[in-house]
Amino acid sequence: MLALPSTRLLLLFGESLPSSRLPNVSRKVWGQTSGRFVSQVNPDNGPLTLSSLGFKSDFDKTNKIKADKIERLDVPNEEPKSKVRGVGSDGIKTVKAVRVKKSLEIESAPFSAKSFSELGLPPMLLERLDTAGFTVPTDVQSAAVPTILKGHDVVIQSYTGSGKTLAYLLPILSEVGPLKKKSANGESEFEKKKEIDAVIVAPSRELGMQIVREVEKLLGPTDKKVVQQLVGGANRSRQEEALKKNKPAIVVGTPGRIAEISAAGKLHTHSCRFLVLDEVDELLSFNFREDMHRMLEHVGRRTGSDPRGSIAKWAARRTIMVSATVPFSVIRAARSWGSDPLLVQAKKVMPLEAVSPSGPVNILKPTSGSDSSMRTQAALQSLPPALKHYHCVAKLQHKVDTLRRCVHALDAKCVIAFMNHTKQLKDAVFKLEARGMVAAELHGDLGKLARSTTLKKFKNGEVRVLVTNELSARGLDVAECDLVVNLDLPTDSIHYAHRAGRTGRLGRKGTVVTICEEPEVFVVKKLQKQLGIPIPACEFTEGKLNVIKED
Repeated sequence: MLALPSTRLLLLFGESLPSSRLPNVSRKVWGQTSGRFVSQVNPDNGPLTLSSLGFKSDFDKTNKIKADKIERLDVPNEEPKSKVRGVGSDGIKTVKAVRVKKSLEIESAPFSAKSFSELGLPPMLLERLDTAGFTVPTDVQSAAVPTILKGHDVVIQSYTGSGKTLAYLLPILSEVGPLKKKSANGESEFEKKKEIDAVIVAPSRELGMQIVREVEKLLGPTDKKVVQQLVGGANRSRQEEALKKNKPAIVVGTPGRIAEISAAGKLHTHSCRFLVLDEVDELLSFNFREDMHRMLEHVGRRTGSDPRGSIAKWAARRTIMVSATVPFSVIRAARSWGSDPLLVQAKKVMPLEAVSPSGPVNILKPTSGSDSSMRTQAALQSLPPALKHYHCVAKLQHKVDTLRRCVHALDAKCVIAFMNHTKQLKDAVFKLEARGMVAAELHGDLGKLARSTTLKKFKNGEVRVLVTNELSARGLDVAECDLVVNLDLPTDSIHYAHRAGRTGRLGRKGTVVTICEEPEVFVVKKLQKQLGIPIPACEFTEGKLNVIKED
C-alpha cells in the first residue's frame, strides 16, 4: 500500500492503484484531489486539551507526526467518479484519511479558573466585572470563554443557573463594543465601526430582556446604547428608530421580531460576527422554523462556507448555541449551522463530531421507543445540583394557606409560586395579600410595562412572593430566589426541572416544595422515580418544616 505523508494529513490509497502510475502524477496534482475527506473524531478520543485549542502555543509545523498518535478513519467504500487528475476512476477503490489523535487529558487551567483575569479578557471588561460583583467564574464560564475567544463555534450545555449567559457575553464583549481589546497601536476601532457585530436570539421576551439587562450591567450607564432589544410585544417603529439613531453593536431579540425588521430592510446583519441562539432547544420548535431560517441566511455567513458571489462581503460568523438540555436535534443543527463546533460543558470541551447516538451519556440520544426517556434525561441535565425537594399534602382550598406557612417556616425572602391557570393565579395573589404577605402576579395577559414593573419589584425585594405560570419557567433569572413552590403540579418531569431551576442558581442552596392533594401524590412519586431524586413528604407545624417518615 502506498502512502503519501503530509504535515497535516495522510492519504492512503487502496492496493488497486498501480504503482507504475505514481511517477506520472506530480505533487501538485496529488494535493488537488477532489475527494471528500471525512473530518471525524473518534468518540473514544475524549475532551480536547487547551493546547489543542491553541491556548499554550501554536502548532509546530516542523514536528513530525509520530506513528503512535495516528488514527485511521475509513470512508465507506464507493465508486467515485474521479479522485486524482490523470488517473481513471477505476484506479481508486477506497480513500482513507488519517488524523492526529487528540490527547485525552484536560489541563487544570483555565477550566478551574479562580478569577476572570485567567480567561484572557481585556482590562476594561475585568474592571466592569469587578464593579458588577462578579469575582470567580463558574465551571462552564471557565471552559466556554477561552474556547469562544479562540474562534470556535460552540454548543454550551450546563444545568439551569450555572452562568451560561455570561459564558457567551464575556467573549462577545471582548471583541465587540467599547470594552473590546485595543488594536496593536493602542487605539480602539469601536467609534469608527457602526455595524451590528452580534445577534443574540431568545425564544421569549422575558429571556431577551434579561439578556439585555446583563449586557447593560457590564457596559455601564454611559454605553447602554451599544445594545438594542428587538423583542415582540414592544413598539416596532420605536425599535426601528432606535436602530437607526443609536447604531448598536449588539442586538438581542425574539425570532419573530428580528425576522420582521430584517425583512423590512431595517436590520443589516451581513457583517455580524457572532450569532447566539439561547435556549436553542426551544428555538428549534416548529413555531420558529421560518424565522430561524431567515436569520441563519442573513446573519453573517457560516465559517468555512464558500465566500464567492454575493456573500463575499459578509463576515464569517461564530455560531454559539446555549441550553440546559442538548437533545440530539441540537447536535444535528449545530453540525449544519456551525463549522466544526465544540461541545462545552463544565470542565469539559470535546468535538461535537465525537457525539453520536452511542456517545456520551449526557447527550439526549434518540431511542427506538417513545421520547419519554429523552425528556427525563433532559430534566436531569437541567436540574441544579444543590436543591432540596419536598412535597406536602393539602386540600385544594388550603393550598394558599399552606404556601404562606411554608414561606414562614423556611424564612424564604424571595419565592416563586407556580400555577397552571391565570384565574386561579389571581385568586392566590388576593388571598396572600389578605393575609399580610406581599405578592404579585406574572402571566401572559399582562402588558409589557406591567410585566417589567412586577419583575423589577420582585428583584428589588419589594415583592416577597411572585405567583406565575409556565411563562416564567424558562429565562426568569433571580439569583436571590431561595424557594420554588408548585401550587399546581407540572405536566411532566422536564417542566418540573425548569420550574425548580429558578432557585439554587450559581451554586446557591434552594428548596422546591410541591403542594398537592392526596389523589395527586402518585404523580409526585412518579416524578421522584423518573428524576432519581428524593421528594419526601413534609408538613409545616409550629413554624418549622418537618419531614414525615414513610413506612
